[in-house]
Amino acid sequence: MALYHPRRASVLDWPRTVLYYLYAALVTLVLGLWGLPQVLVHPERAHRVASLWLDQMLGAARLILGVRVEYRGTPPAGDCIVASKHHSFLDILALARACPRRAFVMKREVLRVPVMGWFARKVGCIPIDRARGKEAMKQIIAGIEAARARPGGLGQLIIYPEGTRTRPGQKLPYKHGAGTIQRATGLPIHPVAVNCGLFWPRQGIPIRGGTAVIEFLPPITAGPRSGAVMELLEDRIESASDRLLAEAGGLPPA
Repeated sequence: MALYHPRRASVLDWPRTVLYYLYAALVTLVLGLWGLPQVLVHPERAHRVASLWLDQMLGAARLILGVRVEYRGTPPAGDCIVASKHHSFLDILALARACPRRAFVMKREVLRVPVMGWFARKVGCIPIDRARGKEAMKQIIAGIEAARARPGGLGQLIIYPEGTRTRPGQKLPYKHGAGTIQRATGLPIHPVAVNCGLFWPRQGIPIRGGTAVIEFLPPITAGPRSGAVMELLEDRIESASDRLLAEAGGLPPA
């Protein structure tokens, strides 16, 4: 069981973390420039380039930081919504690698980031302008339906119901987005529990080694009320995430 506990804090955690981020920046630049002409000619290769980048990020996490990821449950393969607890950059990497045609609902500003933002659009990420309220949700649903009509389909649309990263054990109100999207589209929701924040903090530094767990929970099909779906979603994600935290020596289940 010790394998699942974060490594004890060490003065080496800081230089390891800095080295990892330097490597990540270099790989992002190199793979971005390498993949750019390929995706311009063959847009369908965007997911292949993204998978190579994710492999590098997670491989370097193992070699430099001593952080591994264990997957439990069955990752979805078809068009669906993936609703996950969000602790840090690690769960973004791990979720994206587990989903073969991943896409995120992300802030519009992120899509303006050089290299990464361009590839995010190419793999089907959907921008959100939170300042536009209900109009933003209409645009998201329209983007989803347009993606589903394409030959490759939507893929696995990853959403963080709390809307931001949380500390291990922290619970924020769940936003209605996943339930509203499901009601409009009929897509199943796959809940995901994580304990990544015990190893990779929300601030991103310093990172501690160990085996983080990403657990795919049973899917939730469309119900008569989106509110009831969101209550079930929150209960599944929070109870399972608390269990994973306790398993890793963190906070006990509430």
